[in-house]
Amino acid sequence: MKDLTHPIWIKLKGILFLLIGLASATLILLDNWKWQTAILLAVVIWSFCRFYYFAFYVIEKYVDPNYKFSGLFAFARYLMRRRK
Repeated sequence: MKDLTHPIWIKLKGILFLLIGLASATLILLDNWKWQTAILLAVVIWSFCRFYYFAFYVIEKYVDPNYKFSGLFAFARYLMRRRK
């Protein structure tokens, strides 16, 4: 698959991810509205965002400057390779 390089398509992809996330969160909260669900959903979103930041930015900038990421599967392979 070819890399996405055109700025308009990259921005559209980001907007689509945002819309998918908002729609999913809305459907979860409509199905089971409780404050506890809303707070847990917010914590889950926050923690996954922090993990994504850690997996790419922190590892590349502070742990292994030679590591270049291409996705979460590449990060998992990197972790498994480092254990051996």
